[in-house]
Amino acid sequence: MSDPRIAITASNNPEAKAARERLLKRYDTVGPENADIIVALGGDGFMLENLHANIDNGTAIYGMNQGSVGFLMNVYSEDNLIERLAAAETSTVHPLVMTAWDTGDVRQKAFAINEVSLFRETRLAAKIAIKIDDVERLNELICDGILVATPPGSTAYNLSAHGPIIPLGSAVLAMTPISPFRPRRWRGALLPENVDIEFKVIDPGLRPVSATADFTEIRSVQKVTIREDKSISLKLLFDPGHNLDERIVKEQFEP
Repeated sequence: MSDPRIAITASNNPEAKAARERLLKRYDTVGPENADIIVALGGDGFMLENLHANIDNGTAIYGMNQGSVGFLMNVYSEDNLIERLAAAETSTVHPLVMTAWDTGDVRQKAFAINEVSLFRETRLAAKIAIKIDDVERLNELICDGILVATPPGSTAYNLSAHGPIIPLGSAVLAMTPISPFRPRRWRGALLPENVDIEFKVIDPGLRPVSATADFTEIRSVQKVTIREDKSISLKLLFDPGHNLDERIVKEQFEP
């Protein structure tokens, strides 16, 4: 795109806000609702906020790091922004859709770009049964929780929980237990991206569990289903040589 309409958004970080003001003086911009590309200034959390805000329209997001980690962000520079956008490479990701039923049998849905996580709510460990495509794979996992991560989300909480890093385009999801007690030797699974996953909470009254899809938390769930939604395509823009595939490979060799 040779002459894209750009919008510039910033996190609440004072440095990000100041950077936005400087960029607004240098470049012509429009509102996010009219933009071809949104330039997001902040960290990975702010990138997720922008992706969620544009999940219905698929506007491309180009992040520049003004946060802490910045795994999903490009290096910040105020120079040659339009040229960088024109040369940027696109990485397309599809979100997970989580459907959760609470103990009152109320159903709620939410999207996750990073991961869907289940956590125990009390001192008692969670007990969770796992089905993949209607086949029971574990009849009882005793744990603090469990998560399902997308490739871009595999370097976030999934990595902290000792889950695998997944290259973009590998067509798999990571299922990673959080502090598993039994089965003791089970450390998770890599699953094809087109599977239907079901978690059933065992004894949810005694052992309550919450379910979280990125920013959306649902308390006291009894059942959660997860699948990838291919009808939604989210576009992240990266400078050449610094796309998401390269970052995922690089992360695995960081000291």
